[in-house]
Amino acid sequence: MRRIIAFIGLLGALLSPWVMADERAIACLGRLEPKDGVFNVAGPSTGSGVIRSISVTEGDWVDAGDRLALLDTYELRKAEANRLEAVLRNARRELNRQQDLAKTSSTSRMSLDDATMDVEVAVADLAAAKARLNLAVVTAPVRGQVLDIHTRPGERIGNEGILELGKTDEMYVIAEVYETDIAKVVPGQTATITLAALPEPITGRVEKSELRVGRLDVLGTDPVAKTDARVVEVKIVLDDPGPVARFTDMQVEVQINI
Repeated sequence: MRRIIAFIGLLGALLSPWVMADERAIACLGRLEPKDGVFNVAGPSTGSGVIRSISVTEGDWVDAGDRLALLDTYELRKAEANRLEAVLRNARRELNRQQDLAKTSSTSRMSLDDATMDVEVAVADLAAAKARLNLAVVTAPVRGQVLDIHTRPGERIGNEGILELGKTDEMYVIAEVYETDIAKVVPGQTATITLAALPEPITGRVEKSELRVGRLDVLGTDPVAKTDARVVEVKIVLDDPGPVARFTDMQVEVQINI
């Protein structure tokens, strides 16, 4: 009997560190995501449009405002803008001529007013043409890396948009913490992240918890896991984003140290 009691005591001593470790950490699943998420560049809102050319390739870095693509209406809109620039130049020359004639009373007030009106109309027409031209040029909304290109030259822009951008120089883990555990999570806590693509875990820290409870989005391989569980998304900023910069949306295992 004493041997049995001693064995149970020894077993408890051996297992106690693991029990304590579990109590000091919250385990959950998550996914990798660039800072501010993935930006889907969809082009102009006036219609789907057809792509004429793509100026970038996957993996390229772009700055906000850089040209990403041209629509098939670009050449037509550019020609229209060029024509209206010529119209404006002619209207201004005529206005200058009428103003010079007015100095010597060699023209009528009506002719001067007409020339002034022609310039104003030409300015408005050119501004509208340039706005239409800008709609045929797709530019980057933010600085980021091109993650994926959905639409190629000659193809119509679909629901997926033209391409995706991400700020992969700063990566996050979006961890899905069960609502029963979320009260234990606070900003500043450290986290350990494991993923199949890397031989060693990576680390990060909790930045914030979202304010809304939702359904489980990242599904693991456990066949008895609750797929309808309610979770809160927790943003974890990684200490070193370099090793995972090319793994956007990859599933990871997370341990948040509490």
